[in-house]
Amino acid sequence: MTEPVVDTASSLAARTITPVELPRHRWGRHDAPARALVVHGLGSNGPSTWRICAALADRGWLVEAVDLRGHGVAPRALDYRVEAYAADLLATRPTSGMGVGHAAWDLVVGHSLGGAATAVAAAADPRWAAAVVLLDPAIALDDHDAEIIRASQEAAFADNTIASVRAKNPEWHPLDVEIKVQAVSEASRWAIEQTSEQNHPWDVRPAAAALRNPTFVIASDPEVYSLFRGALAAEVLANRQVSLTIVQGAGHNVHRDRPAETTKAIGDWAELQLEQRSRRET
Repeated sequence: MTEPVVDTASSLAARTITPVELPRHRWGRHDAPARALVVHGLGSNGPSTWRICAALADRGWLVEAVDLRGHGVAPRALDYRVEAYAADLLATRPTSGMGVGHAAWDLVVGHSLGGAATAVAAAADPRWAAAVVLLDPAIALDDHDAEIIRASQEAAFADNTIASVRAKNPEWHPLDVEIKVQAVSEASRWAIEQTSEQNHPWDVRPAAAALRNPTFVIASDPEVYSLFRGALAAEVLANRQVSLTIVQGAGHNVHRDRPAETTKAIGDWAELQLEQRSRRET
C-alpha cells in the first residue's frame, strides 16, 4: 500500500509549481549503499554545507548538495515562495541506485530556509525521503526574526569581504569564511529580497505537523540565537515523528558554529534510521 500524499495548502502548491533543475555538488562513492541530499539556507550555496557532506561521505554515504533557485549557479526565477523551493527539491532525486526520478533519498538535511523547504517537500510526498534532519529550520518567523534575517542579508551584501565575515564569525573554519563570501557574490540579491517578501507571513507549520517520516531537529542555542525555540518548538514536537537536540553554544549557523557536534549528531541519527529500517524490512 503506497503512502498517501498529504493534502495541505503547502503540498498542493509544491505539486503545481514548475520546478527548476538544481545544480549538484557531490561527495562520496557512487556505489555507496545510502544516499543523502543536503539543502543550504538563505544566502548560502551547496558548497557551504561541505562539513556535513564530507562527514557523511566519510561514513560511507553518497552525498549531494544543491544550489537553491536564485542561489549559487542555480537558475533564476520569479517565484521565491517556500513552496517553489520545495517543488525544486521534490524534482531532485538520487542520480544512482534505482534511477533518476524513481529512488527516494535515504536522508535529506536542510538548514534554515532549506529546512523549511525540506519540511514542505517531505510532507507533500512521504516517499521522497526516508528520514529528515532539519538544522535550526525556519518553520515560522515572527516579525522580530524576519527583521533580523532581512538586516543580516542586507549587511552581507553591503560588505562581502573575507575580513568582514571573519570578524563576525571568528570561530568559523577558513573554508566557511571563503565560501560565505563566494555564496553572497553568486546569489541574486533580488531573489534573497523576494524570498522574504513573498513569504510574509512566513509559516510552514502545517507541513511540519504533517510530517510522516522520522524527523530530527538540530536546533541552535536559544541563548545565542535560534529560530526553533519556545512555543514554536513545542508545537512542532507535538508531531511524534519529530525529535529534537540543541547544540549548546551554537548560533543559527549551527553546522558552521559547532561543526563537530552537529555532524556527529547527524551521522549517528542517520545511521540509526538505516539500521531500524533494515530491521523492519527483514
